[in-house]
Amino acid sequence: MTQALIALNLAREAGIERIVYLSVIHSDIYVNVPHFAGKFGVERMIEHMGLSATILRPAYYMDNEITIKDVVINYGIYPMPIGEKGLAMIDARDVGEIAALELIRREQSVTPLPINRINLVGPDTLTGNDAAAIWGDILGRTIGFPGNDTAGFEQNLRQFMPSWMAFDMRLMAERFLTDGMLPDAGDVDRLTSMLGRPLRSYRDYVAQIVG
Repeated sequence: MTQALIALNLAREAGIERIVYLSVIHSDIYVNVPHFAGKFGVERMIEHMGLSATILRPAYYMDNEITIKDVVINYGIYPMPIGEKGLAMIDARDVGEIAALELIRREQSVTPLPINRINLVGPDTLTGNDAAAIWGDILGRTIGFPGNDTAGFEQNLRQFMPSWMAFDMRLMAERFLTDGMLPDAGDVDRLTSMLGRPLRSYRDYVAQIVG
């Protein structure tokens, strides 16, 4: 957060008037999750300083699934505690393309454009059971979803990341359970229109990383 705020201050001093900032969906709701709260602080600075910016708010990245591919394949379980509310997972390639389109739109405008926020979501909102079923279809065998053990999730993460970061991830997972990452009405249509094509699907993404 500190680095982002410094960068924005420098941008303002340099007279930069066209900014695209990568935040996160529900940054104003996941208030107890440190890396969400930090991004919301940056959003507030952009707004209160009157900077001309697009604020992109991506949901859960499909690309996170690369880190669990071996667990799913070797142990037959989908281990991410993503809950039953549902996450509107998005492919990072779609995020990058939309960011580029917004940078171009702002660059081509004669005058600085007003602040706008865009939720970046995928075409489907998936629960833990939904994700496990898709993996199972693609692998041709049953993949279980053991549930939403956020404490166990944190302990597993502590094996390869700092304890503070693992705790942050557990807090995020707990908000998956209580709030999910749900698109607003019209989000999918808006993104599809911007891209001029359908959003990449979770099923296609999993098939790609498995194949």
